[in-house]
Amino acid sequence: MPRAVILGGTGLIGRAAARRLLAAGWDVTAVGRDRSRMPDDVVAAGGRFVAADRNGELAAALGGGADLLVDCLCFTAAHARDLLPLLADVGSTVMISTKAVYVDAAGNHVNSAAAPNFDGPIHESQPTMAPREDVEHLSAEGYGANKVAAERVLLDSGHPVTVLRPSRVHGVGTSKPDEWVFVKRVLDGRRVVVLSRGGRGVDQTSAAANIAALIEVVAQHPGPRVLNSADPDAPNALEISRIVAAHLGHRWQEVLLDEHAPGGLGRHPWDRVPPIRLDMTAARQLGYQPAGDYAATVAAELDWLTAATELPPNFDHDYFTPMLDYAAEDDYLNS
Repeated sequence: MPRAVILGGTGLIGRAAARRLLAAGWDVTAVGRDRSRMPDDVVAAGGRFVAADRNGELAAALGGGADLLVDCLCFTAAHARDLLPLLADVGSTVMISTKAVYVDAAGNHVNSAAAPNFDGPIHESQPTMAPREDVEHLSAEGYGANKVAAERVLLDSGHPVTVLRPSRVHGVGTSKPDEWVFVKRVLDGRRVVVLSRGGRGVDQTSAAANIAALIEVVAQHPGPRVLNSADPDAPNALEISRIVAAHLGHRWQEVLLDEHAPGGLGRHPWDRVPPIRLDMTAARQLGYQPAGDYAATVAAELDWLTAATELPPNFDHDYFTPMLDYAAEDDYLNS
């Protein structure tokens, strides 16, 4: 039985990877700090939990080695260097990175003050931010730059490390569910949805289940490489609003704003014009087949959000508040 060790195994991507690998007959160890976050279904399927963090406890968590090591919590070059002494005992390593590393021709990225303008779907050969270790990795300028630095450490190691670059990750248990901007409207009985720029914005989604499917393929084909990881389709905000409403059996009037509408109205997480899409050719050539399209893979998250008695403890309310300003919307609609 092949063995997988998942660092951050109780997080969104880690849980999805554990479920996928367990279903395929793997022995799976999820490494984390809080056993209570280990899903019951993962335990029932045979998944094990090991309490550890990156401060000297990784070797014990890895034990005698693994066929697959997945690091969902590698944010800096220092984090990547923590892994290097372990990789000789690992058949295939996967680092979860981000599409935030990419820059356009002007050097803009998804967290820069000026929106990026990519010329079509982003290929893995697209230029990235310069690697940096001298800036906080949780800052707008530091997040992508630190990820690039971590990527470089691992890709230059000589070990079979695959870097995955997902986009807007969705799935059950996420602390920042983008779809909440529409689910909350349904729960509140809103009969109108207001969308900036006509709902044309596209920021391609990445289901945790689809990332897990690609991880399984990489485990079977070890090698040093970078792969994008996104859903097979890239619905715009209007299409996403319709998917959510249809799944929840809700009907509302669509108010599609143009450039003359007041600023701040109709905000949503996918408001990217020009659109941001990832080229998935390389993953498909490796044998990747997605678990499903956006509508199919987001359904479980929508059910979870509507059935939950409370939101995750680290739910980012401040992020969604400007997107759910019903008073401002009603003032505009009544004017």
